[in-house]
Amino acid sequence: MNGIQASFGPVLWIVTGCSFVVACWWLLSSGKQWKDYGRSHLVMDRDAPPRPGDGASGSPAATRERDDEIRELLEARNARRARRGEAPVDVEAELRRLTAPLIDSDIRAEIRDLVIARNYRRARAGKPALDVEAEIEREIAQLSDRG
Repeated sequence: MNGIQASFGPVLWIVTGCSFVVACWWLLSSGKQWKDYGRSHLVMDRDAPPRPGDGASGSPAATRERDDEIRELLEARNARRARRGEAPVDVEAELRRLTAPLIDSDIRAEIRDLVIARNYRRARAGKPALDVEAEIEREIAQLSDRG
Protein backbone atom coordinates (compact mmCIF):
# COMPACT_ATOMS: atom_id res chain seq x y z
CA MET A 1 0.00 0.00 0.00
CA ASN A 2 2.84 2.34 0.83
CA GLY A 3 4.46 1.73 -2.57
CA ILE A 4 1.28 2.68 -4.44
CA GLN A 5 1.00 5.93 -2.49
CA ALA A 6 4.67 6.72 -3.08
CA SER A 7 4.37 6.28 -6.86
CA PHE A 8 1.05 8.19 -7.12
CA GLY A 9 2.62 11.65 -6.58
CA PRO A 10 5.18 11.49 -9.41
CA VAL A 11 2.64 9.93 -11.79
CA LEU A 12 0.18 12.73 -11.01
CA TRP A 13 2.82 15.39 -11.70
CA ILE A 14 3.94 13.73 -14.93
CA VAL A 15 0.36 13.41 -16.23
CA THR A 16 -0.42 17.02 -15.24
CA GLY A 17 2.75 18.31 -16.91
CA CYS A 18 2.13 16.35 -20.11
CA SER A 19 -1.50 17.54 -20.17
CA PHE A 20 -0.34 21.14 -19.78
CA VAL A 21 2.17 20.82 -22.65
CA VAL A 22 -0.44 19.19 -24.91
CA ALA A 23 -3.03 21.86 -24.02
CA CYS A 24 -0.56 24.69 -24.81
CA TRP A 25 0.42 23.06 -28.11
CA TRP A 26 -3.25 22.59 -29.06
CA LEU A 27 -4.10 26.20 -28.15
CA LEU A 28 -1.22 27.59 -30.19
CA SER A 29 -1.96 25.39 -33.18
CA SER A 30 -5.69 26.25 -33.24
CA GLY A 31 -5.19 29.97 -33.87
CA LYS A 32 -6.60 29.76 -37.40
CA GLN A 33 -9.73 28.08 -36.08
CA TRP A 34 -10.35 30.91 -33.61
CA LYS A 35 -9.63 33.52 -36.27
CA ASP A 36 -12.23 31.93 -38.56
CA TYR A 37 -14.74 31.38 -35.74
CA GLY A 38 -18.03 33.06 -36.56
CA ARG A 39 -17.48 33.20 -40.30
CA SER A 40 -19.51 31.61 -43.08
CA HIS A 41 -22.84 30.17 -41.98
CA LEU A 42 -22.36 31.15 -38.35
CA VAL A 43 -22.39 34.90 -39.03
CA MET A 44 -25.62 36.71 -39.80
CA ASP A 45 -25.81 38.82 -42.95
CA ARG A 46 -26.37 42.02 -40.98
CA ASP A 47 -23.15 41.38 -39.05
CA ALA A 48 -21.05 40.74 -42.13
CA PRO A 49 -18.84 43.61 -43.27
CA PRO A 50 -20.12 45.34 -46.40
CA ARG A 51 -18.58 44.09 -49.62
CA PRO A 52 -17.54 46.50 -52.34
CA GLY A 53 -20.36 47.10 -54.79
CA ASP A 54 -23.10 46.15 -52.31
CA GLY A 55 -24.38 49.72 -52.15
CA ALA A 56 -22.56 51.26 -49.25
CA SER A 57 -24.50 53.21 -46.70
CA GLY A 58 -25.08 56.75 -47.90
CA SER A 59 -24.96 55.86 -51.57
CA PRO A 60 -27.91 56.96 -53.71
CA ALA A 61 -29.08 53.36 -54.08
CA ALA A 62 -28.97 52.75 -50.32
CA THR A 63 -30.78 56.02 -49.63
CA ARG A 64 -33.45 55.17 -52.20
CA GLU A 65 -33.89 51.70 -50.69
CA ARG A 66 -34.13 53.17 -47.17
CA ASP A 67 -36.75 55.68 -48.31
CA ASP A 68 -38.77 52.95 -50.06
CA GLU A 69 -38.77 50.82 -46.91
CA ILE A 70 -39.80 53.76 -44.72
CA ARG A 71 -42.52 54.64 -47.21
CA GLU A 72 -43.86 51.05 -47.04
CA LEU A 73 -43.92 51.20 -43.25
CA LEU A 74 -45.76 54.53 -43.31
CA GLU A 75 -48.31 53.17 -45.78
CA ALA A 76 -48.87 50.16 -43.51
CA ARG A 77 -49.35 52.52 -40.57
CA ASN A 78 -51.88 54.51 -42.62
CA ALA A 79 -53.75 51.28 -43.37
CA ARG A 80 -53.93 50.49 -39.64
CA ARG A 81 -55.09 54.05 -38.93
CA ALA A 82 -57.81 53.71 -41.59
CA ARG A 83 -59.03 50.44 -40.02
CA ARG A 84 -59.32 52.24 -36.67
CA GLY A 85 -61.19 55.11 -38.32
CA GLU A 86 -58.41 57.65 -37.86
CA ALA A 87 -57.31 60.15 -40.48
CA PRO A 88 -54.32 59.03 -42.57
CA VAL A 89 -51.01 60.85 -42.36
CA ASP A 90 -49.37 62.34 -45.46
CA VAL A 91 -46.74 59.70 -46.27
CA GLU A 92 -44.36 61.99 -48.17
CA ALA A 93 -44.45 64.73 -45.51
CA GLU A 94 -43.80 62.17 -42.77
CA LEU A 95 -40.98 60.65 -44.82
CA ARG A 96 -39.37 64.08 -45.19
CA ARG A 97 -39.73 64.66 -41.45
CA LEU A 98 -38.20 61.29 -40.55
CA THR A 99 -35.28 61.55 -42.95
CA ALA A 100 -34.53 65.23 -42.32
CA PRO A 101 -31.07 65.88 -40.90
CA LEU A 102 -30.91 66.34 -37.16
CA ILE A 103 -29.50 69.84 -36.86
CA ASP A 104 -29.36 71.29 -33.37
CA SER A 105 -28.76 74.92 -32.53
CA ASP A 106 -24.99 74.46 -32.10
CA ILE A 107 -24.58 72.95 -35.56
CA ARG A 108 -26.82 75.62 -37.04
CA ALA A 109 -24.62 78.28 -35.38
CA GLU A 110 -21.49 76.67 -36.85
CA ILE A 111 -23.07 76.63 -40.30
CA ARG A 112 -24.03 80.29 -39.86
CA ASP A 113 -20.40 81.13 -38.97
CA LEU A 114 -19.25 79.21 -42.05
CA VAL A 115 -21.63 81.17 -44.30
CA ILE A 116 -20.60 84.50 -42.77
CA ALA A 117 -16.92 83.65 -43.29
CA ARG A 118 -17.72 82.66 -46.88
CA ASN A 119 -19.42 86.04 -47.39
CA TYR A 120 -16.31 87.84 -46.09
CA ARG A 121 -14.15 85.92 -48.57
CA ARG A 122 -16.59 86.69 -51.38
CA ALA A 123 -16.57 90.39 -50.44
CA ARG A 124 -12.74 90.44 -50.51
CA ALA A 125 -12.84 88.81 -53.95
CA GLY A 126 -15.33 91.45 -55.17
CA LYS A 127 -18.24 89.03 -55.44
CA PRO A 128 -21.74 89.78 -54.13
CA ALA A 129 -22.64 88.50 -50.66
CA LEU A 130 -24.92 85.50 -50.33
CA ASP A 131 -28.22 85.43 -48.42
CA VAL A 132 -27.17 83.96 -45.05
CA GLU A 133 -30.45 82.17 -44.22
CA ALA A 134 -30.81 80.70 -47.70
CA GLU A 135 -27.20 79.47 -47.60
CA ILE A 136 -27.75 77.91 -44.16
CA GLU A 137 -30.74 75.97 -45.49
CA ARG A 138 -28.77 74.95 -48.59
CA GLU A 139 -25.90 73.64 -46.44
CA ILE A 140 -28.32 71.70 -44.23
CA ALA A 141 -29.98 70.20 -47.33
CA GLN A 142 -26.56 69.29 -48.69
CA LEU A 143 -25.69 67.59 -45.40
CA SER A 144 -28.90 65.56 -45.53
CA ASP A 145 -28.10 64.40 -49.08
CA ARG A 146 -24.75 62.98 -47.91
CA GLY A 147 -26.55 60.76 -45.39
